[in-house]
Amino acid sequence: FQMLTGDAITTCLSPSVYDMICKLGFEVIENRDINSIVTENGEVCWKTITECLSYTESDKNLDYRGSVRQLGPLCEAIHLHFSSLTKAEFEIRYASWFQWTNFPELFPEIFDALESLQSTAISLSLTKLTSCLERALGDVFLLVGKECPFLLRDLLASSELAQVFGQPVMNVLKVFVGSPSGLNLRNVLWHGFAAPQEIPPKYCSMTVLLTAGLGQLLKSFIQQTKRTLSHRSFVTLTNSEDLIVFPGVTEEALSVLEEAMKKSTFILKSMLPYWEVAVFKFRSHRFADCVILLLTQLEAGLRGAFATVNKCPQRLLTAESTVLYTTFDEILAKELNDGKMNQLPLLLGEPTMEFLWDFLNHQEGPRIRDRLSHGEVNLNEFPEETAKQLLAFSTVLLLRFTSGDVVSEFKVSTGKGG
Repeated sequence: FQMLTGDAITTCLSPSVYDMICKLGFEVIENRDINSIVTENGEVCWKTITECLSYTESDKNLDYRGSVRQLGPLCEAIHLHFSSLTKAEFEIRYASWFQWTNFPELFPEIFDALESLQSTAISLSLTKLTSCLERALGDVFLLVGKECPFLLRDLLASSELAQVFGQPVMNVLKVFVGSPSGLNLRNVLWHGFAAPQEIPPKYCSMTVLLTAGLGQLLKSFIQQTKRTLSHRSFVTLTNSEDLIVFPGVTEEALSVLEEAMKKSTFILKSMLPYWEVAVFKFRSHRFADCVILLLTQLEAGLRGAFATVNKCPQRLLTAESTVLYTTFDEILAKELNDGKMNQLPLLLGEPTMEFLWDFLNHQEGPRIRDRLSHGEVNLNEFPEETAKQLLAFSTVLLLRFTSGDVVSEFKVSTGKGG
């Protein structure tokens, strides 16, 4: 079975999405004065940011491309500003403004990632930040509204949040995380489309600053309206016995996985760093981080298999805003959009499909991808067993997409026959 991956494919971003994320925000070269964006006490000057938005002449709708272009230098200035601070200075200036997210301990970690200059760590940080932000904005929505929308895009388009933060501020967020026409950072990361080096670190810095700025606006809204922000409690992921399919993950099993990662056609070369960090995170007992990386990369790899077996190579890429892009929902469906049979279940076999379905989609199951990506679980208390099951499953899957002689080598080296 020849996967579409190989060395020929260097990116999973379609040309216009690649241009939007990797190039557009770098076209305007201009030094922006950091003091016009954020004061020495860490107060965000929203006016400077919202003035960078551009709108279409005809209908005054948000012009996403123009806005990304204009916001680029601002993001650069903020990124340089953060890199000039020590961690202590960062915390003194900003820590209090992250409390509203109910996950303030995430931000010093993000600061470390930005300082490390490691693109995989920065991408993982931004992935976690988008889900933390979504959960927190949902809590804010409930200050004024009743039914919180399930999708971030709908949340950001709601009149309820515009009432709290103002429409221009919501438009800024739409440019970064909430619209397929913008940078769409949440979806591009959570659905496994972006390789580590394709996410400019300055967009992570900017999202951190926006989060602090939202905290400031929220504080004044709460003071004016005398309301109290309450946080919905986290969903507890139970270690369901039914889902324990694989034996425990030994050090030996991890080394098999590490070998398979290098040789399996399931993994695009550009995505390999995510897999390496996932194993590192497992060894460091950072189980949520491990699972977040594995889920995005399983989706990326399965999308490759789906596109190959259903002979629709274009489905490997992120879609434009006008086209549906392929996510787990389509990958696991029985039929394609045009009514033809999805060939992937035949290729992967019943047990594999069942495991994925139980883990990801079954209403009674843990639905870990949904729960993690919408910020519903406490990352610090993520069950080790879930990470073990997903790692073991990933190993089996990678070996399915590895040539026979490599697999027999593994069997010899691990002493497993047959």
